[in-house]
Amino acid sequence: ITDRGAWLDWMEIGALDASEIEEALDVTARGMRDNPLTVAIFGDGAEKRRQRFRRFMGGVARVLGWGPNMLVARDADGEIAGVCNMMPPGECLPSPSQQLRMLLSLLSNGPHVTGRTMRWLAVWTKRDPVKRHWHLGPLVVDAPLQGMGLGSRMMQVFCAQMDAAREDAYLETDKPENVRFYERFGFELVGEGEVLGVSNYFMLRRPEGRHG
Repeated sequence: ITDRGAWLDWMEIGALDASEIEEALDVTARGMRDNPLTVAIFGDGAEKRRQRFRRFMGGVARVLGWGPNMLVARDADGEIAGVCNMMPPGECLPSPSQQLRMLLSLLSNGPHVTGRTMRWLAVWTKRDPVKRHWHLGPLVVDAPLQGMGLGSRMMQVFCAQMDAAREDAYLETDKPENVRFYERFGFELVGEGEVLGVSNYFMLRRPEGRHG
């Protein structure tokens, strides 16, 4: 526990610099490579799956303009160890032109993976709340560093920002253990659904002190 605390003390959480987006996406791909939904969509073979997922995430980041609202955790050497992406109200769903650009990017993974990806995105898009909200995700810690408390540290920063701005936040996750994790930070389960045989959970958080 002491070592964990000391390790976290070296972590700095702050805004992503534009020059760091590729590094942040690499961390995201490594950290989410073995998630149930990632496996269902991008297939067997850990390294091939990581490459496909990284290609997909790169396309999404370019189309939706990820970066300006992304928090990252850096270690003492300045290396990115964790990523907390958040999309402002009204910007989490792609416009028709962005959908077309995203489709062209998806096709680079081949037709079968593209089809599975589109089925996944259709379910998540349908569930996206109509009411104003910030969209959290992905929240990911680099694979070798998971389980050491860094995700909690990033969530504390994110939730403090949402409380200060009096904003709702929404997320999706494909891991039941993540539901319990996010509940610790005030998220409530508002729906469940299945994507390609994988259970998905949809969660909403209202700012501290606000109800209803």
